[in-house]
Amino acid sequence: MHLKAHRFFAMVATTGSFSATARHFQVPASSVSRFIAALEREVGQQLLYRNTRAVTLTDAGERYYQQIREVLDLLDAADEQIAGKGGDIRGLVRLNVPVALGRLHIAPLLDGLQQRYPELTVELTLTDAFIDPVSEGVDITFRVGQPADSGLIGRKICDQRYVLAASADYLQAHDQPAAPHDLLQHAALVYKGAGGPQRWYFRSPSDQTAVVIEASGPLRSNNAEVLLEAARVGRGVVLFPSWLFRATDFASGGLVRLLPEWAAAVEATPSQIHVLSPENRLRSPKVRAVADYLREAIGTPPYWDAVV
Repeated sequence: MHLKAHRFFAMVATTGSFSATARHFQVPASSVSRFIAALEREVGQQLLYRNTRAVTLTDAGERYYQQIREVLDLLDAADEQIAGKGGDIRGLVRLNVPVALGRLHIAPLLDGLQQRYPELTVELTLTDAFIDPVSEGVDITFRVGQPADSGLIGRKICDQRYVLAASADYLQAHDQPAAPHDLLQHAALVYKGAGGPQRWYFRSPSDQTAVVIEASGPLRSNNAEVLLEAARVGRGVVLFPSWLFRATDFASGGLVRLLPEWAAAVEATPSQIHVLSPENRLRSPKVRAVADYLREAIGTPPYWDAVV
């Protein structure tokens, strides 16, 4: 079967769209449909469900896609290595990023990335679940939290810097805390994930023993942005990494940083942000180029630390 049919099929599997695949390869949509129909006849299986709203993989199509994807990736890597020029960075790169980090920071960086590499196609998936990049076919994944022995290869972007904050309006009605234990008398807006409500950990420069606060208050959520918005309108105190805050939050005086002399966190040990890839994907020049660009754009220390 013609290699082009496999490439068309893989792109339809990725995008869920014949028209998007046709635009990507700059061919008529009828050509994409014809090649994939021929591929289905060749393998003797229906690979795609087609309806007016979406195109999805059948069970056989899912298995077939998993089997051919690595072969196509290896062919793409070989093509890139033969080209051997930075200006020839092209093709599809798949990114997986936690929802808030991706929306607030990674998505805005993609414009500059695609200006640098105009022949590059980026597929950005936002999810807070830890996926297996190998089985999901992801080239680059961002991990927030404690590093794990995942078999992935990459670099630390930064240590997470946590900020305790409340609105100026809230502080007009409540005394500012002078020490972590004072937070027990305040309305805490607490993130609650799969592990339950977060604890807040504080360390002073003179004593690295952690002070642990069982924060509580009028609102819990598994969505950090909901809690941060509640803090902005004066409902309580939040503790979040610096990358979640807007550049205007503190510059405008809307939010006030609390206990700045204390190092704060929501885990007993420091957490980081890493950018990681499966080992075989790092052989691809386009994957290395994207990872390098994102690390450079974020900077060291990360640009978002300047918010506070």
